[in-house]
Amino acid sequence: MGAQLRVYRRRIRSVQATKKITKAMELIASARIIRAQNHLKASLPYLTQLVDAVSAAASHASDVSKHPLTAKSVNPVRAAVLVITADRGLAGAYSSNTIKETEALTHNLNEKGMEVVPYVVGRKGVAFYRFRNRATGGDYTGFSDQPSYAHAKEIGEELLKAFMTPSAEGGVDEIHVVYTNFTNMAIQQTRVRRVLPLEVVDEIVDTTTEGGTGTPFPLYEFEPSAEEVLDALLPRYIDQMVYLSLLNSAASEHAARRRAMKSATDNAEELIKSLSRAANAARQAEITQEISEIVGGADALSA
Repeated sequence: MGAQLRVYRRRIRSVQATKKITKAMELIASARIIRAQNHLKASLPYLTQLVDAVSAAASHASDVSKHPLTAKSVNPVRAAVLVITADRGLAGAYSSNTIKETEALTHNLNEKGMEVVPYVVGRKGVAFYRFRNRATGGDYTGFSDQPSYAHAKEIGEELLKAFMTPSAEGGVDEIHVVYTNFTNMAIQQTRVRRVLPLEVVDEIVDTTTEGGTGTPFPLYEFEPSAEEVLDALLPRYIDQMVYLSLLNSAASEHAARRRAMKSATDNAEELIKSLSRAANAARQAEITQEISEIVGGADALSA
């Protein structure tokens, strides 16, 4: 066997081994997407009811605009940005797209005269800020692909603590979240959402029906008061919004990894075909050369 043919066959075995790995990772990501989707769907009803309860409490509060979680700062000087990236690579441009969106948001906030304090989820984002020697308000790693409510609660408490701290003492005036929204297996979009302060919209609602269906609009009684109920609900609302962002990002991460691994597997198959053709050509060249040598030797002996 010639040296060139040995090189081709060695490369074919190497690519075949890589193909097995990428195929296995594609199957694992496909299975985890289903689990992440189920967790995402299971969290939506609770968030919907929580939003309704917060809206009801806000509508009955005497002056919701003065609540610390809804009152806007006159001159905001600092904003916290929660960046949700991946702990592991091999997910295409998933983490880089989130980081690019965060950089654009940071630029916009800086133009408004606000300092940005990043809170980073995922090793990819942490590595990005550490490599550039940028300080962060908090780092959270090890759970980007399988987040739990406990992780969201930990992050939510840190963000809420920073928001409740006065700006002069190092607190923040706004909280933004940059995450990847999971639409379906093919579509995932990077989004920016302002979590705090909450937007309070005044509108007239027909209290006799709900949605025009003839169903009576629910009436609430608050004990001890709507303001104290709002105090209890808003921190849970923040935790749930962070949790929903983590779940969306986890499902998007698995979808991006599945797509990247499928592309890598397809490329490996094409490379194996190309190398096989080159190996066959090298083998045929060796055979032709050996035949030529044999014929030349026979001619020399007969002469």
